[in-house]
Amino acid sequence: MPEVLTLADIVSRIVPPEPWSEGDNIPWDDPAFSARMLREHLSQEHPKASRCFTKIDEQVAWVHTQLLGRRPARVLDLACGPGLYAMRLARLGHHCHGIDFGPASIAYAREQSAGLDCVYTLGDIRSTPYGGPYDLAMLIYGQFNVFRPREARGILLKAAEALRPGGLLVLEPHTVGCVRSMAHAASWSASTGGLFSDRPHLLLSEAFWDEEQQAATERFYVVDAASGLATRYAMTTLAYTEEEYAAVLADAGLVDIAFYPSLLGSPDPEQPGLLAITARRPMIPA
Repeated sequence: MPEVLTLADIVSRIVPPEPWSEGDNIPWDDPAFSARMLREHLSQEHPKASRCFTKIDEQVAWVHTQLLGRRPARVLDLACGPGLYAMRLARLGHHCHGIDFGPASIAYAREQSAGLDCVYTLGDIRSTPYGGPYDLAMLIYGQFNVFRPREARGILLKAAEALRPGGLLVLEPHTVGCVRSMAHAASWSASTGGLFSDRPHLLLSEAFWDEEQQAATERFYVVDAASGLATRYAMTTLAYTEEEYAAVLADAGLVDIAFYPSLLGSPDPEQPGLLAITARRPMIPA
């Protein structure tokens, strides 16, 4: 449960915060938060939680055609959300296993994937077994960057071990410039209900850049209109250069590391802050 704060607590807050000092991430596993997040995932008005369906269709087509060669494959979708990629890949003939922390997203994915070759696991990708072996594992939409360095490396090692020899990992992380841009000035907005609360509230947000750790930390204070009490959420996003991405993938034992300007294989002007990287588990020597 998030800590309940007063306005005085907000005024006396520590500025700037230490990265990850106020929590690992937004509480995606909280049932009420997860239900509100599902609405954001399915919205076609913005790409804040998940991309619009037309964009997902284009990206799935690239993965299916260029990475999987239109051949049936076993696919692991890490932090799969409501299964928007997994179910589309399953309709193209692939077996998919999605893992996600959000109970509402997993429930929706299971319901919508009825009759498809999909299975879903409710769990934290840092600790949940991945199973396998898979032909392709994917962690997309910048999810890699929200983990502490040690945890991110652990996820890559587990994903690499879950691949068959010659299997492919697809990573879609943020660019350095994108993470730097997350360190924005303080702002506020009023809402009758939204992602952080179904009740009328004020949302106060601020973000900071830590030059030493190359990380942006965002704080969100949700001030309930009726009580005046606030809850705080925080999320840290770590920046990596392309050289650092290549190094951490190589440290996980992956080879044939290739960079693409987007998950379309070509530049995507709608989302310039993300890139796509593929890396392969080595073949077993003859």
